Amino acid sequence: MLPRITKARYVRDYRLELTFTDGTAGEVDFKDRVVGRGGVFAPLEDINFFKQVKVDSEAGTIVWPNDVDFCPDVLYSLVAHRPIPELEPA
Repeated sequence: MLPRITKARYVRDYRLELTFTDGTAGEVDFKDRVVGRGGVFAPLEDINFFKQVKVDSEAGTIVWPNDVDFCPDVLYSLVAHRPIPELEPA
């Protein structure tokens, strides 16, 4: 299992600074992941709603009031600039 998110801070626009359990930290731009997708992502287009991001310590990721979240492994790979390790075949 990859590190989990311990802190999320709104930076500007659709950018968040994320900090992980191993100390890795960096910014992620969510604009392309949120704007124009519609559905459950539509409320996140409103910057005031987007700013309401919280860390779900149980899941180790970020979440918004409408229960939208993102995979912490994907977010870690974006911040750490490393691909997600492939699973070994069973």
